[in-house]
Amino acid sequence: MLELARQLAERLDAGRSVAVATVVAISGSAPRGVGATMFVGEDGSVVGSVSGGCVESAVVEACAAVLDGAGPSVIRYGISDEEAMGVGLMCGGDLDVYIERLPQAALPSLESVAAGATAAAGTIVGGPRDLVGIRIEDLTDERLHAAGVHGLSASRLRAEHETRAQAGRSVTWAAQCDDLELSIFTDVVLAPPRLLIFGAVDFAAALAEAGRLLGYRVTVCDARALFATPERFPGAHEVVRAWPHVYLAGTPVDRRTVVCVLTHDLKFDVPLLTLALDLPVAYVGAMGSRRTHERRLRALREAGVDESALARLHSPIGLDLGASTPAETAVSILAEVVAARTGASGRPLSAAEGPIHAAAVPQPIDAA
Repeated sequence: MLELARQLAERLDAGRSVAVATVVAISGSAPRGVGATMFVGEDGSVVGSVSGGCVESAVVEACAAVLDGAGPSVIRYGISDEEAMGVGLMCGGDLDVYIERLPQAALPSLESVAAGATAAAGTIVGGPRDLVGIRIEDLTDERLHAAGVHGLSASRLRAEHETRAQAGRSVTWAAQCDDLELSIFTDVVLAPPRLLIFGAVDFAAALAEAGRLLGYRVTVCDARALFATPERFPGAHEVVRAWPHVYLAGTPVDRRTVVCVLTHDLKFDVPLLTLALDLPVAYVGAMGSRRTHERRLRALREAGVDESALARLHSPIGLDLGASTPAETAVSILAEVVAARTGASGRPLSAAEGPIHAAAVPQPIDAA
């Protein structure tokens, strides 16, 4: 649900009915992860995807049934075969998809997420029929007892939901009580990670556009007022005129932050990289030729940067894709950022073994 917060908030705010389908569990290989969402409006419009196209038609039918009055439920879509080509996953996995009619009460939390906040929503998706669809924040001991659940408390379930949410990833978990089991889906969305680009150059403009497309909140920073203008960087969320190391020292970063240094000028690079390599950020990369890289390393060592910190520096920045234009270079840089984040090799998939869709790396929910 939270994945499409902005679009869903717009529908609810306009008073329109919406049926939402969310992937709550995966077994085997699947094109999209837990938390992937699509919804169907009362006008028949479809937004989002839960499987990249494999089971969407069947999910639309299930959403239509919910809009017609059917109750919320989890539906499993499994391995495709000749008799189920329209509703199976060609990649060989199973999806559990929770489908519900979205309540108007969800509007405030959706608006908060749409504004860029970190959030987590908990929903009972399995168990006694009277509890399926209940939000964790609305759960009471009275409701549990009325449904025949006597060994669990609402406060305990809320605490467990909050603990799960802190891991920073959407997950379905079970709460056992005697011979009853509740399945709770904790849907987590994190505030956009930051992409800090230092150097108001042409490569920065292309990198800002590409970074925004990948969901980063993009800042371009340069000390030169002539070049650091919003008009030159329409893809950036903000353009800052400041000395790079001064700005970095005073702006919030976290373990998801990406720092790209495109200045390749030692008077900017050395103080900036000295600071960046000492911060708990996800990625630090610097542009320049191999000769520039060697000169930069010498200057950083002279500035007191130790070898363990230098080992974190991605320089020359980007993967070897043969990139030459700013747009191609942006792809090269962000491909390396993704590989560094996931721990992937960056090799062609045809040369690799194992699952194509590896499990996502958990991110803490407080990394905002």
